[in-house]
Amino acid sequence: MKIVVIGAGAMGLRYGVLLQEVGNDVQFVDTWEPNVAAIRKNHGVEVTRDGENPHLVEINVCYPEEYHDEPELVIFFIKDMHTVEIMERCKHFIGKNTYVLTNQNGYGGAEDIAKFVDRKKIIAGTAMIATVMRGPGKVDFIGKRGAGHVHIVKVEGEPDPFIYKVAEEMEKALMHPTVCTDYMGTVWTKLVFNSVVNTLCTLMNIRMGEFAAYKNAKELSRKLIYEAYDAFDAEGIKMEVGRDELVEQIMYVSEVSNPLHYPSMHQDMTTNRPTEVDYINGAIVRLAEKHGLQAPYHSMLVDLVHLKEASRQYEQN
Repeated sequence: MKIVVIGAGAMGLRYGVLLQEVGNDVQFVDTWEPNVAAIRKNHGVEVTRDGENPHLVEINVCYPEEYHDEPELVIFFIKDMHTVEIMERCKHFIGKNTYVLTNQNGYGGAEDIAKFVDRKKIIAGTAMIATVMRGPGKVDFIGKRGAGHVHIVKVEGEPDPFIYKVAEEMEKALMHPTVCTDYMGTVWTKLVFNSVVNTLCTLMNIRMGEFAAYKNAKELSRKLIYEAYDAFDAEGIKMEVGRDELVEQIMYVSEVSNPLHYPSMHQDMTTNRPTEVDYINGAIVRLAEKHGLQAPYHSMLVDLVHLKEASRQYEQN
């Protein structure tokens, strides 16, 4: 399969490298100049797994304006707030038969992609795979090979032969995909997961296992999840799992699967980049307000993350 990965960051590299290893023709497109320069200089990316065994994986990377072929699949891993900007730069190589896969963290990315691509050609979903960017041209795959799983779902329409073709390539790469049928339920379930772990670990500057070790971690999770699910019920969204089941999932992933992992929002905060909190907790607040409800816990977390973002200027002085 001819694949272009837009965004050679942590998750883009994870997906692209794994799919390249099983025989796909993968091209990376990126806009972060230090990253592009480092990969080109080294003729590849330095990959570690859990911080060990650094080795070079040969990959090709270019800027959007430099790529002019037409891929079968585009994998889009750009922060939600930059979706439209980057799609504008990449739209020239997305043909009428090209599918676009996005596993972005928040809600709204797929909707912005739909301004450029037929909704029936968009595959959304979620990724329970931890990966960290260690610097330009350096990525760390967290967890043993085959750890984690991916859910993919068409934004509009029933699963078609192409989504199963994508799933087949993912399975070869040990990404353990599940093809789902409910776009809203799939995307919002992962968003709520992120609204707890990503946000709280970022605010407290802790790893997922350290969050889970707190005596009231489960109760904190429950309050945030229940508040979010009230909004989903009002919208008529059928979630993949129930409220209490998601609480248990958060605790299990934090305690057992990825206890040493700093979530992606934490990585953005510590590298002085804008966070996606408005597309995660903020999306829950907006959905609640749409139905005349309040989401005070999530609203407070949005303000606290933005306060922490603003406070970074004082830490640097």
